[in-house]
Amino acid sequence: MSSVVKALGSAMKIDIVTIFPDFFRGPLDHGIIRRARESGLATIEVHDLRAFAHDRHKTVDDRPFGGGEGMVLKPEPIFECIEGLNVAPREGRNEFGESVVLLSAQGKRFDQSVANELAVLERIVLICGRYEGVDERVGQYLADRELSIGDYVLSGGELGAAVIVDCVTRLIPGAVGNQASTQQESFTTLLPAHAGDGPSSTCASGGLLDYPHYTRPADFRGMTVPEVLASGNHEEIRRWRRRTALEKTLRNRPDLLNQVVLSDEDKKLLDGF
Repeated sequence: MSSVVKALGSAMKIDIVTIFPDFFRGPLDHGIIRRARESGLATIEVHDLRAFAHDRHKTVDDRPFGGGEGMVLKPEPIFECIEGLNVAPREGRNEFGESVVLLSAQGKRFDQSVANELAVLERIVLICGRYEGVDERVGQYLADRELSIGDYVLSGGELGAAVIVDCVTRLIPGAVGNQASTQQESFTTLLPAHAGDGPSSTCASGGLLDYPHYTRPADFRGMTVPEVLASGNHEEIRRWRRRTALEKTLRNRPDLLNQVVLSDEDKKLLDGF
């Protein structure tokens, strides 16, 4: 992780490199991302890769050496674009709190822990891959990390970039009205600054799936809210939430149970399922 930690309220700079800049008109103009931009917590710019192609047809792709199906994004326009953004050299980016990310199906899987790493940086540059891939020299010499949002193939990196921007932006201090709520969501493990915080009456997820939520009316079409949630007994509520979070995780994502530290209480609760 970068040695540079984002100060409370400081603006994060996000650059997106794509051949479809209009794609981002929707995702960047709503909800938390819009509020973060308007309040000065995040500055997001979209760069058209074709502006850095200098032939008459603005060509950004070519057939790969050795043959094969499909087209591959060329290195020249991508390198020129990134260099024009005055990003720190790859070897020194950690010291400047910067990262250049290539969105690719071959990348490391993006998850909440990676989002936490990116959220403390000063600047992120997202390169949207396209077609059958990107010239390998982009990932080898230009980007410092390669990410994928899942084990499936998309038409390009635009959707992945939008997902990363949303996930990271909401972790910027001040972007969410109640920042503590981001510590209680599915997959969330406590950041170093909160390492001493244990599960409260609201029960931090600790890397599990989130516990079930209910709201009014207490009785909807015969489907009632669990009585314990209206009991006012915070310890019983905490235990219920932890138990149901464990139960849901076991049912939907049992793999997560191998990635979190389970307390003796957790193990006893799991034995009851």
